[in-house]
Amino acid sequence: MGGALAARLVAAGHEVHGADPLAAARQRLAEAGGAASATVAEAVRRAEVVVLLLPDSDAVESVLGDPVVRAALAPDAVVVDSGSSDPARTRALAEGLAQVGIDLVDAPVSGGVLGAENGTLTVMAAGPDALLDRVEPVLEVFGRVVRVGPVGAGHAVKALNNLLSASHLLLTSEAVLAGRRFGIEPAVLIDVVNGSSGRSGSSELKWPRYVLPGTFDSGFSLALMVKDARIARGLLEATGVDSGVAAATLSSWQTALDELEPGADHTEIARWLDR
Repeated sequence: MGGALAARLVAAGHEVHGADPLAAARQRLAEAGGAASATVAEAVRRAEVVVLLLPDSDAVESVLGDPVVRAALAPDAVVVDSGSSDPARTRALAEGLAQVGIDLVDAPVSGGVLGAENGTLTVMAAGPDALLDRVEPVLEVFGRVVRVGPVGAGHAVKALNNLLSASHLLLTSEAVLAGRRFGIEPAVLIDVVNGSSGRSGSSELKWPRYVLPGTFDSGFSLALMVKDARIARGLLEATGVDSGVAAATLSSWQTALDELEPGADHTEIARWLDR
């Protein structure tokens, strides 16, 4: 997703510098017209906006905790965490960075790799309006920007959204499995659901595009879905919302993660259920 978004920024006329531990990712950036750097510090030097697309809070804190990276940041740079981090940790990190003169906002995205390529993502931007005003010309290249509240709110919305996504993909897959065992073709059942009240992003996109063809290649891992669902469940607990549905959903996804091969795509939950 990071590569797709970097390419869109280049196409929109932005000067883009990027770093990635994978040589192939750096090569794709160079081919798209960006400048690939060997280190994060080199990539962020003199940047007005620094966008991080990292898997979790541990990775974000590791990057922003590096004194070399901090020293390389321009004094007026705004750092945007567009990954799926823990909202409480994001808020704490923003407060800590502010004390040393570094501005951080969160703007996670939803819509998958295809949405990143097409510029149709939903961007959940959170932080002071003055900072979001500065980064919006970058974020609007990604898709529809929605300001959701103070720092950390973007990651909270992202986690809650992915909990919903996890729950309806799980239940849609269970319903299709039951229908197939009763003699109903999966494609037929999905077609009916998509014209009825049971439709969801899972029935309208994930099942037709990734599950029915058997490709299971949405580009979003099962491990990341479990991580986001766990963050969302923690948010529910912290706010006093007792959800048996969330607990059951997370339990099923965690079991799938334990039993499927490392690196499995999140749509493989359907294949795991069939086992």
